[in-house]
Amino acid sequence: MACCLKDELLCSICLSIYQDPVSFGCEHYFCRKCITEHWSRQEHHGIRDCPECRRTFTDPLLSPSLKLSNIVERYAAFPLDAILNAQRNFYPCKDHEKVKLFCLSDKSLVCFFCDEPALHEQHQVTTVDEAYEEIQREMKEQLATLQDSQKGHTEALQLLQRQLTETKSSAKSLRATIGDAFERLHRFLRERQKSMLEELEADTARSLTDIEHKIQRYSQQLRDVKEGIQILQERLNETSRHEFLEGIALTSDREQVIRGGYCWWKIPRIKGKIHETNLTYEDFPTSKYMGPLQYTIWKSLFQDISPVPAALTMDPITAHQRLILSDDCTIVSYGNLHPQPLQDSPRRFDVEVSVLGAEGFSGGVHYWEVMVSEKTQWMIGVANETVNRKGNIQIQPSRGFYCIVMHDGNQYSACTEPWTRLNVKSKLEKVGVYLDYLKGLLIFYNADDMSWLYTYREKFPAKLFPYFSPGQSHANGKNVQPLRINTVRL
Repeated sequence: MACCLKDELLCSICLSIYQDPVSFGCEHYFCRKCITEHWSRQEHHGIRDCPECRRTFTDPLLSPSLKLSNIVERYAAFPLDAILNAQRNFYPCKDHEKVKLFCLSDKSLVCFFCDEPALHEQHQVTTVDEAYEEIQREMKEQLATLQDSQKGHTEALQLLQRQLTETKSSAKSLRATIGDAFERLHRFLRERQKSMLEELEADTARSLTDIEHKIQRYSQQLRDVKEGIQILQERLNETSRHEFLEGIALTSDREQVIRGGYCWWKIPRIKGKIHETNLTYEDFPTSKYMGPLQYTIWKSLFQDISPVPAALTMDPITAHQRLILSDDCTIVSYGNLHPQPLQDSPRRFDVEVSVLGAEGFSGGVHYWEVMVSEKTQWMIGVANETVNRKGNIQIQPSRGFYCIVMHDGNQYSACTEPWTRLNVKSKLEKVGVYLDYLKGLLIFYNADDMSWLYTYREKFPAKLFPYFSPGQSHANGKNVQPLRINTVRL
């Protein structure tokens, strides 16, 4: 049908689809341009003929065919391949049985004879079968994309669910840890308070008993003194000298009349005080419970804190030849002079200006602090016992190093792969390093306010040693300050 239709729409002169079809009396149609050009070649004969039937005309009048123009326009709106490949008996039009096509642009079925061709001009029109295959392919691609997206979302949700569970579990564990830590402090303070109150009660009871005994003794002495005063006043009131002296004679055979341990007749002859009233009074120990009481408690509390900043030292055998260690091996600086004549060792760093701690850790919980003030470059952390110490070394976890670094004067990063920039609001003066070996935790802090800097979570494969690198100093005076292990001493 499509081929026959096309044949009916072809100009017999140019053999193409009609362009502005016209007729002139013999019911044959031609393109206006084609028939005009044909007749122009016949001007010298003075006649006009029809190229189809050879009928001649003296002065033919070209009449346009509007209906044929509409048919040509409808036909031109659809690709020829779609018409030629269409099957007649599939997807019949509801109004009449004609072949249907599919417009990919509008995503709709199109009847060649029912729908206006202008509606789909310049559209991508094809057969139903080809459209089916094309849309099937697109849908399969979309399905694959959605399935990949579904897989990605499922994995992300599973990860988030694990993180949710782990976060809840971690929060529960941390609540218990915080509760235990503060309960330990509270218990210590309660016990210290109880001990101090018991000690205060004992000191109070001892002092009160001593004071009460002294009150009793001095009260008795006061009574004796009063009685002696009364006796002496009675003797002194004797008007007759004979009676006064006779009274003394009458009592001369008596050994003594004890008044507080003294003979009453001897009292006038004793110079000074009869009874001692200058008490050697022992002050109540108020100073023991006053003064810097909180500081006193803090010092005793400090003994119970674990871990406290450890008194680490550095291992000179591991130090690069340009590094200078203090006598107590707690301070390291970079020397601008020639390398020191140190004996080489497999344990010594020969390129990286680094040194390890003298003590390694294969378990337990540890904490130490390093002073980094006024420096423009340094590196601090831990290193596996088995790390390579010769030649240029990449400081990263895969090489056995777990560190943070200061670089470019004011930038801080964790030595991950690649480096992770740290959010440090102000220049670090002192860095704290916390290691829980069994839990695989290495945490760095700003030791001035204990704000968090970075956390490594690893399964440490070997014994770990503290790692220190003061960086190279410069002739212009930059980075000449040393690294110093901060040891808290009470």
